[in-house]
Amino acid sequence: MKRFGKTATGFFAFLTATALNAASSTVSVPTSAAGWSGFMNVSEIPQNGGAYVFGSGWGTTDLRATFSGNVLSLACNTVNDTNSFWYIPSGGPGAIGNKICDANFYNETTGVFQGQTLTFQGQVLANTLVGPTDALGNGWTAVAFIKDFAPDYSSSISQTIALTPGNFSVSLNLLNDPTRHVQYGFEVIGPDVWAGDPLTFNNIQIVPEPSSIALLGLGCLGTLVAARRRK
Repeated sequence: MKRFGKTATGFFAFLTATALNAASSTVSVPTSAAGWSGFMNVSEIPQNGGAYVFGSGWGTTDLRATFSGNVLSLACNTVNDTNSFWYIPSGGPGAIGNKICDANFYNETTGVFQGQTLTFQGQVLANTLVGPTDALGNGWTAVAFIKDFAPDYSSSISQTIALTPGNFSVSLNLLNDPTRHVQYGFEVIGPDVWAGDPLTFNNIQIVPEPSSIALLGLGCLGTLVAARRRK
């Protein structure tokens, strides 16, 4: 089975997790790049058979997953390599993507949420990435996900939801094993595009779900009040 992730620092989950009870937890979209990891799976385009080629860890900026303030933007992948492995006939303005890029942008924890129902939520402000296609007719899909991996990443269970404008919420009943790895985040699948071409400006904009921001604000207020009382 293809591995869709790699071990990453999970401590930041504590900063965004809200425990609802002993059997469930909710996490929202973190508001900075801290704690996020990237993994890329690369396949042939459908016109060349669609076979899996390779998978490896990629930097989050290489996935074109970036924050501006608390707004996360996801965009199609660009590869700064003119080789015909990546582009038809070769890299340059107007070139056609020769690979399908499956970009995973996620937070990972181990031994934090085992045995619980985990919910991942946020808000999609806009999505101009899904819908357009390249010159071969290949387009993009984008989902929010929760994945529960075996200790060696050989298998997983998962749940996804499409990223459409508005609030999203996805939940998964996690297995009760503290050695399993739990990832929550976003997956964008589609052809690579030469940097600067028109399709590279399409994106998905995501922020924390509004009630999560309110909870964070109340938490900060409570901390401030408590600090003043101790003075």
